[in-house]
Amino acid sequence: MTPAEPTPAGPVPGASVIEIAVESPHWDPPDLQALATRAVTATLTRLDLPAGAFEVSILACDDARIATLNAEFRDKPTPTNVLSWPAEERAAETPGAMPDLPDPADPMAAELGDLALAYETCAREAAEADKPFEAHLTHLLVHGTLHLLGFDHETDPDATLMESLEVEILAMLNMANPYETPVV
Repeated sequence: MTPAEPTPAGPVPGASVIEIAVESPHWDPPDLQALATRAVTATLTRLDLPAGAFEVSILACDDARIATLNAEFRDKPTPTNVLSWPAEERAAETPGAMPDLPDPADPMAAELGDLALAYETCAREAAEADKPFEAHLTHLLVHGTLHLLGFDHETDPDATLMESLEVEILAMLNMANPYETPVV
């Protein structure tokens, strides 16, 4: 390494391990890495899980790639903001109940799963909502991480639980409630 090159930052103690594959030139990997680490770590911390015990893989792609994935895995051939593939099924049997969260002592539970994020859709949604891109992206990272942990929004009780956790986690990060309509 030459003196002109910055020294790479090491892992943040207690932070989640985030692996990112960037397929679209729109993404800024260092910023995405920082946002993802912050969002995933806050989500796990809120759920009393030691963030350093878990890993998440992220595909930073474009609308074309996520539309292909959405068609392949959900039969919806359109772009979406985030997709998730949990490593293990953890959903609660009762609507509105907590899912079966991973055991940090189980090495087989370390990998939570994979997320894919589409830059154009994320940027468009942020602009339409008049929100900073980083705030919207952080919300989607929290949302996706909750999906990896077994939360969903298929029923009203499940949606209430998941959205309330999202609001709490974003508040921990000093971010606004994404479901609140601003007063004009």
